[in-house]
Amino acid sequence: MRLTVLGGSAASPNTGMGCAGFLVQTGRTRLVLDLGPGTLQELRRHTDFRTLDAVIISHMHVDHVLDLLALRHALAYNPVAAPEPIPVWLPPGGINMLTRASAPFDACDRPGRFSDTVDVAEYDPTFPLPIGDTVVTFAPAVHYVPAWSIRVHTSAAADLGYTGDTGPTAPLAGFFAEVGVLVAEATLLEPGDKPVSERGSLTAAEAGALAATANAETLVLTHMWEEHGFAAYKKQAAKVFSGRIELAAPGLTVAMGPQDHPRAR
Repeated sequence: MRLTVLGGSAASPNTGMGCAGFLVQTGRTRLVLDLGPGTLQELRRHTDFRTLDAVIISHMHVDHVLDLLALRHALAYNPVAAPEPIPVWLPPGGINMLTRASAPFDACDRPGRFSDTVDVAEYDPTFPLPIGDTVVTFAPAVHYVPAWSIRVHTSAAADLGYTGDTGPTAPLAGFFAEVGVLVAEATLLEPGDKPVSERGSLTAAEAGALAATANAETLVLTHMWEEHGFAAYKKQAAKVFSGRIELAAPGLTVAMGPQDHPRAR
């Protein structure tokens, strides 16, 4: 399995970096986890966006979904047609929200032109979602809208975990136990004044603690603000997690083999 980061910014793009987006590739399957603003152009550097096996969305915040609109537009107008619609899996309630958000753009062209480019469905987070040679499972996150953490399993490699956006009270250590790579949001350096039960984001230290408790091999910190200084995120996480730590940046690739420790480049 190979992870490629498409973007690692928090609520809005950093300089030269899109928001949430991750390409996951196995021997037979290519998934994208979240597709926030600025990630489609990076996706095109690494694979053919016309033939993805699925796009899976963790939650319906704009920094995780905006390039779904760009994807539909690209598929509708690109001179090389996609062989079939791209499967897009949204969390419960996501179809209604995407339909309302895209309606003004759909009205600008032939009815159905954009919606025909994707095959949109909602996943049931209480059941595994088989896609190609992977099985995707979900656990509830703690955020300001309904949100789901994601684990991708394939028999040929160590698993991949992705927190999406979550606060520290989500009991995710068991869900992510023994993953090869944990992609964890680390929006904050300080917890702020909100009670911990009301907080929907992690500090870098909390991301590191989650990786340590889950016994992950590699931690990829994501959802960061450049204004805080990226080195500060890594320094904070390293105080509580002794494994490999990477900072999500466009093009970062982490490969996981059946016997190998994850390798980043």
